[in-house]
Amino acid sequence: MTDRKGRASDRPPDDLKKERDAFIQQFFRKGAQLTEELLRENERLRDKIAELEAENSKLRAHLASDSAIRDLLRKIEELEQEKRDLVTQSVRMVAASDRFNTRYADAEGELANLANLYVALSQLHSARSVRHVLRSLKELLAQFVGAGAFAVYFVSDEGNDLVAIASEGAPVVEIERIPVTGGVIGESFSKGEIYLKEGGTCRRGASPILPPSSRSASMGVPSERLPSLGRSRKRRSL
Repeated sequence: MTDRKGRASDRPPDDLKKERDAFIQQFFRKGAQLTEELLRENERLRDKIAELEAENSKLRAHLASDSAIRDLLRKIEELEQEKRDLVTQSVRMVAASDRFNTRYADAEGELANLANLYVALSQLHSARSVRHVLRSLKELLAQFVGAGAFAVYFVSDEGNDLVAIASEGAPVVEIERIPVTGGVIGESFSKGEIYLKEGGTCRRGASPILPPSSRSASMGVPSERLPSLGRSRKRRSL
């Protein structure tokens, strides 16, 4: 009977058993909860590490990209400077080409004028008649001298007067005779010298007078002065 009571006393009371079971359950529950929290924290840290690694990769790529951009910008600046140099050189070459073209055009024009003058002078020297000579003279005075009005005088048979035989700007019949000893036209004819007043204008008596000669003898006077008959006796000139 005593053994029965001893075995009954070895068993814990029901309340203690419940507390023990509750403690054990709570312990395991806390352990499981802590384990879950540790696992979640570990997962979060892994995600954070992966995020940091990705960000680190981006930063490295960005640094590499910045270096490439700097190199690209430096290359662009070099190309821009080369472009500016080429543009400057091109402008200089265009200016030089324009100057050359202008000089070439001027030289070409001068050569053309000289060629035309040579042809006209050749025609004048090869003329065999008075009419041919007058036509050549009129072409020379009009085209090469640019005379808008002129007269060609020929010495009279008596040798006392200069008679207009051709003119431009006034009819020949309206141009009066000039004594061979009268005025600058007669003086130019008598001396056989070209008359051209320096510093003057055609309106102030600077119209040129060119006495042609044959065998050192003056034959007449082409002049831009047109002494005309009538009341006005007005001189016509360029």
